[in-house]
Amino acid sequence: MSKPYEPPVQSAAGQFFDTLVVLVLVFASLMAPLMFKAAPAAAEAGDKPAPTWESLNQTPAMVEQWDKLGVKVDAAAPMVANRFDYTIEPLSLLLTVAVLVGYFVFVLRTSDREYREVIRERFGSAKGN
Repeated sequence: MSKPYEPPVQSAAGQFFDTLVVLVLVFASLMAPLMFKAAPAAAEAGDKPAPTWESLNQTPAMVEQWDKLGVKVDAAAPMVANRFDYTIEPLSLLLTVAVLVGYFVFVLRTSDREYREVIRERFGSAKGN
């Protein structure tokens, strides 16, 4: 009977490096949207009248909710004026899909290669190959 399979051991330095790389990638992926966000346009002082709930098209029910949040009309004006933009850019979407599919193919091929290596080490090469 053959001895049990023993996987290769990764050094402490290798584990530290892998952890550091993952940490940097997570930090970068969280910071990138904040760093590349466009700066808000500078407000023109003095030209615009003071905002009112009516000028912001807020209903009495909405005003009541703003009051519950403790937000005054001056603070709510930029939030109401700057709506979220949910447009999808086709090029960015295709690039994201390509990267995800490429990564998936890479993981499958690498896993298949390593799985076959473990089987070969454990049971020997297949008969007929």
